[in-house]
Amino acid sequence: MKDPEPGRGLDVATLQRRLAEFAAARDWQQYHTPKNLVSALSVEASELVEIFQWLTPEQSARVMSDPETAHRVTDEVADVLAYLLQLCEVLGIDPLSALDAKIDRNERRFPAPEKP
Repeated sequence: MKDPEPGRGLDVATLQRRLAEFAAARDWQQYHTPKNLVSALSVEASELVEIFQWLTPEQSARVMSDPETAHRVTDEVADVLAYLLQLCEVLGIDPLSALDAKIDRNERRFPAPEKP
């Protein structure tokens, strides 16, 4: 059953389970190899880029103010996230832990300037 308030009570594991159940119900798991998922992720990211491709920086900052464009952006973001979460599931990567560790490394690699 869908959550009555979108975004409420959702977590990565729940979304990954829903994606796995969706694929299993259609017998698509056979196609969800790391190679295929990375390819699909790249295609969906490119579709997101396409929306912004010829916009000025100012237009891109206002992209969500147009309902039709906002819907397209939201759908492409969802597609990118779906394929990324499926890839993480197949490879056994905890995406939140991976991101947390990457932020830690970046904080060490690029320390913030000290304030005078």
